[in-house]
Amino acid sequence: MRKHYAYILECQDGTYYTGYTTNVEKRMETHNAGKGAKYTRARLPVTLRYVKSFETKRAAMQYEWSIKQLTRAQKQQLMEGTSNELTKKLSD
Repeated sequence: MRKHYAYILECQDGTYYTGYTTNVEKRMETHNAGKGAKYTRARLPVTLRYVKSFETKRAAMQYEWSIKQLTRAQKQQLMEGTSNELTKKLSD
């Protein structure tokens, strides 16, 4: 069965971009080739900072949406793995 992923990129200007994909490696290549999201095109290169896999597209997209609701500080905690309560809350 195909895996689905929610991910966070750090852009060259220090901002974060959150997205969904079924192929992280290919999506990173697309972003860094300037063919990804408009947001990242102007902020190249991008670096993968966080990725989480899911069994269903729905779960991955719900998690992506949840990440987008977080503050910058909360996203940093998530990426550093120091947000056990936050991770649990997002996964519920």
